[in-house]
Amino acid sequence: MQYGICHLSIVPIRSSAEETAEMVSQLLYGEHYKVLEQRKHWSRIRTAFDKCEGWIQNLQLTFIEETLYDELTRDKSPHFTIDLVSYIEMDKNNLLPIVLGSVFQQKWNHIHEGALITSKQEKPNLINTALQYLNTPYLWGGKTPFGIDAAGFTQMVYKINGYHLLRNATAQATQGSALSFIEESEAGDLAFFDNNEGVIDHVGIIMENNYIIHVHGKVRIDRLDHTGIFNYDTKTYTHQLRVIKKII
Repeated sequence: MQYGICHLSIVPIRSSAEETAEMVSQLLYGEHYKVLEQRKHWSRIRTAFDKCEGWIQNLQLTFIEETLYDELTRDKSPHFTIDLVSYIEMDKNNLLPIVLGSVFQQKWNHIHEGALITSKQEKPNLINTALQYLNTPYLWGGKTPFGIDAAGFTQMVYKINGYHLLRNATAQATQGSALSFIEESEAGDLAFFDNNEGVIDHVGIIMENNYIIHVHGKVRIDRLDHTGIFNYDTKTYTHQLRVIKKII
């Protein structure tokens, strides 16, 4: 088994070993993974944080020792960047831009002058983090302030604050404790929504006073009630409420 770490700002994880394949997720700077299979130009990986599997180009692969992989996996208080964009000084006059939610690895001897967060935060801080992504455009498989999907948004907001969510909405809906009514929820709880086939395919973060922040075209704030999400722009319900979950 081989192991790697993301040494670039953002690396796409694709569903198959092709440049045109669907992007299922992304690696951000400092995230580590197992290498499950190698081909001439591509490698299949499994991320340590959420066990997401997919293919990355070998040109974007950086190997690490198993001992470092294990050490990083055991680390319960990683350093996350909390600026929308900051810079890593890799060596003299060589800067790398990194985005909100990247993992700063002090063992690399890189220099980072931006703001960092390194411990579990109180639940109200989830909303403060979520608002940093406001107006981020929707991007399938995205995890950054320059493109993000619904489950990537909730995962990153929780991750930056020290909590673990899985990568897609269906998987996230298996976590936490279900609430019977919206009135029982608190800001920071998750609301899940299903499609016409009853499959959970959307998630958002509940705010105070029956508002929700979620990704629909962009990261936006809409109204939430027992029916679902009401979009003020279109004057219609866009998502059908399935369940509310308290994660923390």
